[in-house]
Amino acid sequence: MSTMTQEVEEIPAALTLTENAANKVKGLIEEEGNQDLKLRVFVSGGGCSGFQYGFTFDENGQEGDTEVNQHGVTLLIDPMSYQYLAGAEIDFSEGLEGAQFVIKNPNATTTCGCGSSFSA
Repeated sequence: MSTMTQEVEEIPAALTLTENAANKVKGLIEEEGNQDLKLRVFVSGGGCSGFQYGFTFDENGQEGDTEVNQHGVTLLIDPMSYQYLAGAEIDFSEGLEGAQFVIKNPNATTTCGCGSSFSA
């Protein structure tokens, strides 16, 4: 009796957090004074392109959340948002437009000029 194994393609990371973004999140958590905080990344309806990105701190995950640990930071992603964020990268940028988190999302078919909303 032989066993067959199937090659499985590598599953893309749920979400990638750059080291620069992780350092900013760690700094914000230190300012809050609560080391139990996790960064919740979500997608909601709205914005000029149909969906917009959101960030908030949360101490507890919810049922169905995907939890991603990178560079000492824990990200939480709800199931609805996960489908739009799978494979995306979060970076932190400081430039002429000011300091902001930037999401590079391969699932976005169009984005707005400010980078905070998209359509899929």
